[in-house]
Amino acid sequence: MTIHKKPAASALLSWYDRHHRELPWRISPAMARRGVKPDPYHIWLSEVMLQQTTVAAVKAYFAKFIALWPSVDDLARAPAEDVMVAWAGLGYYARARNLKKCAEAVAADHGGRFPDTEEGLKSLPGIGDYTAAAVAAIAFNRQAAVMDGNVERVISRLHAIDGPLPGSKPQMKEKVAAMTPADRPGDFAQAMMDLGATICTPKRPACALCPFNDVCLALATDEPERFPVKAAKKEKPVRQGAAFVAVDEDGHLLLRRRPDSGLLGGMTEVPTTGWTARVDGETGTDAAPFAADWQACGTVTHVFTHFELRLGVYRVHLARTEAGAVHGFWAPVTNLDAEALPTVMKKAIAQAIPSAFSTTKG
Repeated sequence: MTIHKKPAASALLSWYDRHHRELPWRISPAMARRGVKPDPYHIWLSEVMLQQTTVAAVKAYFAKFIALWPSVDDLARAPAEDVMVAWAGLGYYARARNLKKCAEAVAADHGGRFPDTEEGLKSLPGIGDYTAAAVAAIAFNRQAAVMDGNVERVISRLHAIDGPLPGSKPQMKEKVAAMTPADRPGDFAQAMMDLGATICTPKRPACALCPFNDVCLALATDEPERFPVKAAKKEKPVRQGAAFVAVDEDGHLLLRRRPDSGLLGGMTEVPTTGWTARVDGETGTDAAPFAADWQACGTVTHVFTHFELRLGVYRVHLARTEAGAVHGFWAPVTNLDAEALPTVMKKAIAQAIPSAFSTTKG
């Protein structure tokens, strides 16, 4: 079957006007008609949070950040540790470090105002091609081609792009750029994202409801779920290590701060060994931060982007004087939400102290 019509932005925008998602950082079409303008700070913050993270997970974090730091200047002045604590659990912690650096740059070098072009935005720390295009289009109405995972799915199906990702991304971006209108480019970008999130879903897409169903090449051949084509996944390597959960007689947990650079940089952890792929690596009590009657509590598994980590967990109860400040600092088990603990560390602590997070505040 040959389709001669080209997908029209107007059809998508009409659909978006009726079916857009209501999101806390978004200016709806009705609000825009009343003259309400997007807040570039809100758009940037949400886009950074949404990288490799679901909308459902981001909503609460976005609300927390806006309540704590209502403007980019407020975020720039915030202590870095407070930002990491607020981000804890959202993952991909380099985003939080870059978030702080970017806010500082906007405040110090741009008078608290984000640049309004893609190139200007890309000059800021932590802003790459995607985020620059998204902020330029949505916050500043620039005719920028915005392409996230949802848009990749829509555009690959519309044009039945057979090349596997990530190699086919440039071709997809060309198609998106050709479709992006000069009028309402921000709404067009958000409409493409909404279409991918709600209609053109990975499995069982609701093609009958799609504004592009009369021009979609994948639907014409009755195989939309085949797209986007992805390269075969490589098996993730496995690394091993050990985590040491020390609790004193007053119910305080021994913690330490990770170095600022590297994986989970700047976050808080219980003492751990290095994470090694070697089967003969130091992953047991011999590698504990200090000698004590460490008891095995089992193993936790956590999957990072590039590897799977398996941590043996050990626990000890001891007098605080037995582990001096040289090993870290003591924090009350009843208030661990005040610490910048990443998910993998929460898993390790919960393995050793099952009640730890049921007793935290907030």
